[in-house]
Amino acid sequence: MSRLSRIRRSRLSWKDKAVSRATQLRRQRRKSVRSRKKEDARGLELEERITFLECENAALKSASEGRLPAAVGAGPLDRRRTACVMLVIEGTVSFRAVPRIWGVLQRLGWAQIQIPHFTSVIHWTLRAGMTLFNEVGPADEPWIAVIDCSIDIGTRKALVVLRVPLSALHQKQDAIGLQDCECVGLKIATCWNGPLVKDALADIFGKAGMPRAIIKDGGTDIKRGVELYQAAHDAEHVQVIEDVGHLAANALKAEFAWRAAFAKFLDIVRKGSSRIRQTDLAWLLPPKVRTKGRFQGITEVAEWAGKLLNLMGGPGRSKSDSEVGMLRKAFRGLSQLRGFLEQFCATCEVTERFLKLLKRRGLNQATGAEAKFILKQFPQGSQVRARLSAWIDRHLKIQRELAIGQLPLIVSSDVVESLFGKFKTIVQRNPQAELNRLVYIIPLLCGTHAAAEIDRALRGCSHGQMLDQIRKTIPPTLRQQRHRVLDAASGRVPETGPRERIEAG
Repeated sequence: MSRLSRIRRSRLSWKDKAVSRATQLRRQRRKSVRSRKKEDARGLELEERITFLECENAALKSASEGRLPAAVGAGPLDRRRTACVMLVIEGTVSFRAVPRIWGVLQRLGWAQIQIPHFTSVIHWTLRAGMTLFNEVGPADEPWIAVIDCSIDIGTRKALVVLRVPLSALHQKQDAIGLQDCECVGLKIATCWNGPLVKDALADIFGKAGMPRAIIKDGGTDIKRGVELYQAAHDAEHVQVIEDVGHLAANALKAEFAWRAAFAKFLDIVRKGSSRIRQTDLAWLLPPKVRTKGRFQGITEVAEWAGKLLNLMGGPGRSKSDSEVGMLRKAFRGLSQLRGFLEQFCATCEVTERFLKLLKRRGLNQATGAEAKFILKQFPQGSQVRARLSAWIDRHLKIQRELAIGQLPLIVSSDVVESLFGKFKTIVQRNPQAELNRLVYIIPLLCGTHAAAEIDRALRGCSHGQMLDQIRKTIPPTLRQQRHRVLDAASGRVPETGPRERIEAG
């Protein structure tokens, strides 16, 4: 055998040993990872069990000594669970932040508890939310249903129905908030259309009772669903209220969206933002101009444009290295739109005053007269004035038909948008955003919940009941499908090892 053949054979033998050794190491690593996961899960289970037994032992010891614990039925474990849930819903922090907060308090000597894992915090919060959601029933006083769909989160959208008492606005004397609402409906689907919304409303109102009125935005899916529900369940007596914020946005869109000056204004804002973003003038960046629902927040852009025009000054030159000169260069062409922008800013300012009045004080004969007086500041041919005036007349008729006297009518669904925003703040740490089991924390975000109520809600739903309800109502998430398919496929792939060599000859 030649020397070259011996080297080749030796090299191939070395390769086979290296591949075999790598395969064994890979198998050992996988086995150790699986063992570590099992040990961690077992450790968490034992930790919960030990804490429970310690609490039970303390309660029995107190009973044997003839005295009751500090809170009847609420041991250290119960108080810890309640505190964790209230940190999430009152502090609006993520689930992973709760153990860190307890760790800081423990290092400062302000709390001496066994720090829970963040998954335990998730489970406790879901159990409390499910109990409150499952306890929904008919209300004793008349109420209004606020209906809206969330934006697409992953591949799903949530339909949420909130219950607001008719007297909430009169009692609070200000715009309603999440503390004045109760979540009575929560449905998840990949898409929503008229028939699906009708079926969801039939299920929700069959459990929570019939509302006196329904507040909705201008979405065609909810509009068609409400119409189908009224036709199918003979619910024509349920009044339908159009959200005043969406109506005002559509009126501004009809007034300005078709104008060439408005399109040029948006183009100047977009280009100017990119020019000053990485400069010393970044503090003058305009508010974000959304593509979808652009006119919902257009008043902020109009207010910014008016202030920027005043900052840039009137005719005449300016030093090129001054802030005014840099602004004129970044937003070149903006001064030429001064006439249009003055009209646009004035229209948005009056519209904002109109919305602030009705959102904070509601609609009745008195506020309707004030709103019409505000609309007189628009010119006669203004589409915004015509649409908002027609809206006032329609809804004053609804207010009279409800026979509630001078009780103000709630005309805004902004509270649902606030709910979605708070929900996204809590769950935004999810690596793959989608609507999953965490939607059951939404009932906890509505209303006000004392510690005793949270403790009762935790006792009203066991861990097994929580898992059963999630399995029945929440479809498999993208992450679960990914793990199920890839884990099953990993068993079909052959292990890496020495390959067969085809000998020549």
